Amino acid sequence: MKAENYSLEQLHEVARNLLTSFPEERFFAFFGKMGVGKTTLIKEMCDVLGVVDNVCSPTFAIVNEYSTASDESVFHFDFYRLKSIAEAYDIGYEEYFYSGCYCFTEWTEKVEELLPDRYVRVTMTEENERRTLTAELIGK
Repeated sequence: MKAENYSLEQLHEVARNLLTSFPEERFFAFFGKMGVGKTTLIKEMCDVLGVVDNVCSPTFAIVNEYSTASDESVFHFDFYRLKSIAEAYDIGYEEYFYSGCYCFTEWTEKVEELLPDRYVRVTMTEENERRTLTAELIGK
């Protein structure tokens, strides 16, 4: 899936397309520079999924758990402040990553070696105010 030159007003539709392009997948790993819109897109994806909680970046908590209207969990990770891979082990990343629930990770490059064998890699770029999103399934 690829989206190019989309506006913030179109972000909800981009989020919907991303989720429907990978209907069986629950793990979405986001890659992109600071300020490219990873958290904003994850907020829109949570909205599409029916999350009823306030969605915000878990920069200091590392992980936030949200609930949907149907009482399903959605996990949102921000590994920006991770100082070592050991911190991911300390939070029990396996319980989240392999829960079968939706997982969205930001600053994924810091834990790339821990990712499941199968996930959706979402790469976001912005150049000269032109946004591009590319999503591809990694693994079998």
